[in-house]
Amino acid sequence: MPAPCCNGLVRENHYYAEILRLVTDFTNAPLAGLADLRQRCASTCLSLEIPSGPADLAGVRALALRWAEIVDADSETSRVRLLNTLLAEAAAYPRITDHDGAGWHLHYRDDGVSLAPVLRAVVAVAAAQHLTELGMHRLGRCALVECRLAFVDFSRGGSQRYCSRVCANRDAVRRHRQKVS
Repeated sequence: MPAPCCNGLVRENHYYAEILRLVTDFTNAPLAGLADLRQRCASTCLSLEIPSGPADLAGVRALALRWAEIVDADSETSRVRLLNTLLAEAAAYPRITDHDGAGWHLHYRDDGVSLAPVLRAVVAVAAAQHLTELGMHRLGRCALVECRLAFVDFSRGGSQRYCSRVCANRDAVRRHRQKVS
């Protein structure tokens, strides 16, 4: 069972959070090439043993564009429609595995699948779990006008408006200076 969140009511799967941060990173900072893709994936919970090649680079770039569409959806209904399309494309029967000796866990893919389809599947499942458990509003763009980077809201209250504390502070300073002058 996933570890409970700090309030004990909401289950949080850190693997899913890591995957959502990764796809958001691909959206905010486009991939420079296959080596960049492999390096970013290696810095997460994804296995380096997943095969990857040029087609995966193109597939992950396309996934990042689709993630931006999901983030920028103008309504919950649109967001759900886009996410359901992604889920349908990534559909595979869930299975329990201990392929890496790290303990039993769920996979939503067949063995031998390359990196882009693996990412598409885990992003779709992670987003579906995060948004259905915590709210469809938990994706957004930074409120700082000159930034507008995408973010996934992992905050306790679900009211995140900025992609980082740096942007939140910059906007607070600007608002303060406007009020003082």
